[in-house]
Amino acid sequence: MAKYRIAWLPGDGVGNDVMEAARIVLESLNLDIETIHGDIGWEFWCSEGDPLPARTIELLKQTDCCLFGAITSKPKEEAEQELAPEFKSKGCVYSSPIVRLRQEFNLHTNLRPCKAYSGNPLNYRDDIDIVVFRENTEDLYSGIEFHPIPERLRTLLREEHSKMKRFDAVASEDMAMTLRLITRPASQRIIRSAFDYAKAHGYSSVTVVEKPNVLRETSGLFVREARKIAREYPEIELWETNIDAMCMWLIKNPQDYGVLVTSNMFGDIISDLSAQLVGGLGFSASGNIGDSYAVFEPTHGSAPKYAGQYKVNPIAMILTTKLMLDYLGETEAAARIENAVKIVVQEGKVRTYDMGGASSTLETAEAIRAHL
Repeated sequence: MAKYRIAWLPGDGVGNDVMEAARIVLESLNLDIETIHGDIGWEFWCSEGDPLPARTIELLKQTDCCLFGAITSKPKEEAEQELAPEFKSKGCVYSSPIVRLRQEFNLHTNLRPCKAYSGNPLNYRDDIDIVVFRENTEDLYSGIEFHPIPERLRTLLREEHSKMKRFDAVASEDMAMTLRLITRPASQRIIRSAFDYAKAHGYSSVTVVEKPNVLRETSGLFVREARKIAREYPEIELWETNIDAMCMWLIKNPQDYGVLVTSNMFGDIISDLSAQLVGGLGFSASGNIGDSYAVFEPTHGSAPKYAGQYKVNPIAMILTTKLMLDYLGETEAAARIENAVKIVVQEGKVRTYDMGGASSTLETAEAIRAHL
């Protein structure tokens, strides 16, 4: 049996293109790795009523970690329209497979490095090195939603909170509700992970990004836990900022920030903003990491209009492969990948369309492979 068994989930659209590029780089490292294909994505929603079939969950349970490409998601009504006729009456409800994976395997820590590589014409500036720690299982992405709102719930909310009374004139079918749920254990876990990472990698500060002046209970709990944990790391300074101000400061002075830590939705927002500062989603890798399993994915979408054209930038996917190797303890191979990416970006001979060039997805992968 191979030393590492990797679940290989290309998904939809350009997920297949960039995963093919990742394979070129990964196989050239001559590591003892077996990749095992799994089914996931829009095709399986349409044909089976489930974009994350049970067989794929079982596959992941038999592997060391997962490398995932990209996936198509559509709003509720569109998803229902594209479902195969035999499933339309069975109560199938589309939900994001990647969110389900995070919850199924308790992948509580979302790690998103956003580093500028010299020579990239898309860099905001060359001295940006931001790492976003995003809590991955709670907040507004926990999936606890209602539409219409059940009368029992409305009655309870009226009794427990006076501010619900101003919605009395609104019919239940005209209201939708999403629960923002923040727990102390999950907050402590992601905050401690951020401080541990900062300590291990030489960052001098950790910035907690929330909105406690308005979201007093949920963001308030998160910030209070950050203050407690920060006392355990006297060598690392704790900075606090509101999510709206953080977006402004990341545009104004991104070089001042290192490790950022926040809840699920805010982390989704600032990690995309941070990615754009260093070239866009074509450079943005991520890892969804739990206590015993991890799923690694680029943060870009499936871009169906480019599927099969081998046009998109594979660097995010290749840097995601680097994160996976770090997780597996293959740090030397991971460093070789990042170094090869640096060289290719700095040389500027091979560039995909987003960087102003005409090189293909696979040509970019081959150029990186050549510098390993």
